[in-house]
Amino acid sequence: MKIAIDGPAGAGKSTIAKKIAQALQYIYIDTGAMYRALTYKVLELNVNPENEQQVFSVFKTLQLALVPADGKGLTFRVLIGCEDVTYAIRQPDVSHNVSAVAKHSSVREAMVKLQQELARSHSVVMDGRDIGSTVLPQAEVKIFLHATVEERAKRRALELERQGHEVEFSQLLADIERRDFLDSTRAISPLQKADDAFEIDTTNLTINEVVDIVLTLVSRSQPHV
Repeated sequence: MKIAIDGPAGAGKSTIAKKIAQALQYIYIDTGAMYRALTYKVLELNVNPENEQQVFSVFKTLQLALVPADGKGLTFRVLIGCEDVTYAIRQPDVSHNVSAVAKHSSVREAMVKLQQELARSHSVVMDGRDIGSTVLPQAEVKIFLHATVEERAKRRALELERQGHEVEFSQLLADIERRDFLDSTRAISPLQKADDAFEIDTTNLTINEVVDIVLTLVSRSQPHV
């Protein structure tokens, strides 16, 4: 079974996807981490995120790997070569530039092939921005999560504060609005709700409430003998 979870930054995709994967004992694939890893390397090499040719050259030598962190493939460490970048790819500078890196057609086409290969022989929960529409269009369950911009900025601020970063809320709010615009208007695989996706507004819901809704949808989609 394939479960696709899409939505904008801060809607709760990764948190919910991990919980669903754990509940069902499926493999969790965080596609956003893959784009973040590339962005991290692009910035490290002082490559212009807007230069598609240079960015794709970095991708071709990236040596990206998602390594199971718990023995079951429910959570992953992100490696570039031998370097563990699991936490480094969540830094604000990566967040600020990842949409620019992810918009390039050559990068997205290569990433989609890699993501589809990862999902080919396993039951997976995959989250991102174009999973239900592009990466796994035949997924049995498609979810689109969203929340108000203010709520998403609050969640991101809390995450950054827990990591020890100083947060300017107005700037964070502007960054999320900018990412929404870039992700929704890019020419290749823009952020969008698949026609057959179930939409959930997470603004006023707890994590467990969202998980329960998704698990109910999964149960309804499974064949009963």
